[in-house]
Amino acid sequence: MKDQTLKPQPRAGIMRIALYQGGKSSLAGRSDVLKLSSNENPAGAPPAARAAIAEAAASVHRYPSTDHAALRQAIAETHGLDPERIICGAGSDEVLQFAAQCFAGEGDEIIHTEHGFSMYPILAHMAGATPVKVRERERTVDVDAILGAVTERTRIVFIANPGNPTGTMIGEAALERLADGLPGDVILVLDGAYVEYADGYEGGVGLASSRHNVLMTRTFSKIYGLGGLRVGWGYGAAEMIGAMTRIRQPFNLSTVQLAAAEAAVRDGDWVETCVRVNSEQGARLTAALGELGISCDESHANFVLARFAHEAEAVEADEALQEAGIIARRVGGYGFPEGLRITVGNAEETGRVIAALEAWREGKS
Repeated sequence: MKDQTLKPQPRAGIMRIALYQGGKSSLAGRSDVLKLSSNENPAGAPPAARAAIAEAAASVHRYPSTDHAALRQAIAETHGLDPERIICGAGSDEVLQFAAQCFAGEGDEIIHTEHGFSMYPILAHMAGATPVKVRERERTVDVDAILGAVTERTRIVFIANPGNPTGTMIGEAALERLADGLPGDVILVLDGAYVEYADGYEGGVGLASSRHNVLMTRTFSKIYGLGGLRVGWGYGAAEMIGAMTRIRQPFNLSTVQLAAAEAAVRDGDWVETCVRVNSEQGARLTAALGELGISCDESHANFVLARFAHEAEAVEADEALQEAGIIARRVGGYGFPEGLRITVGNAEETGRVIAALEAWREGKS
């Protein structure tokens, strides 16, 4: 007779994973909701990508390619990379997961910074490793703090550059110093979800091209407006990519995903236009926040982190925005209970945010 007291048990660390919460997308009783909680491109996807989606729909009864060759070639041509050193995933999150699963496990440590992307500790627990959180300096990655946290158990260092939800970033010299300071068997992962918005920053291409232990990742969810399709990619040493490919599901990207991403990455004019609009409206929103006495660092991404005097004031501002039909993102879980992360929209959307915050400030005076 079976022992009914025995039950399947998840691997150590799995139940310590806090479920990820996406940005709120609706407000009861409002039909004019402006969603600025998920850092989506206000212009949507490029027309070329939309056309590719429609065309690909006719062949969805066929299995997609397993090697993603056409997409990898398009990425390589756009960024001047070796297609054999590119791996594609269901969003850059999956590529980050490949790295954690492939190179870390029980007894290992994965370093992330205190205000870094919330998926990093989740990925560590998924792999059975221990997440190690290190401090930042003025909401910016601190290279010395990271290097000081490295132990013989360290296997991976995750940093987002530009950061989320801070929008801050460190430069090429600091990144090189970090890479130089890490042991050769520790992987430095440069999560570049917002790279396209950072003027003059190449996203770690040089380091990933020249170092055997640097992996850079990108996404199609932000600048290319394909968040609903989930496509991302990574670039690193051939041996690293080869190992990660072995744990990638062969059909992890659909025909529609592959077609849309290939069309999008070849549309350089689209990127240039979206970057220009983001730069203009981001500067406008940052200036308006300053005039309202709301702290805000210079952002190198497509959002701003508005920091209020205290948590209660952030709650008030959030409620005022929601009353105006605007959804921002509370970021207490990232270490900013006094903060609201606000996606940069187009000119009309930015004006709507500024007007709502001005009305809220006037109501408090």
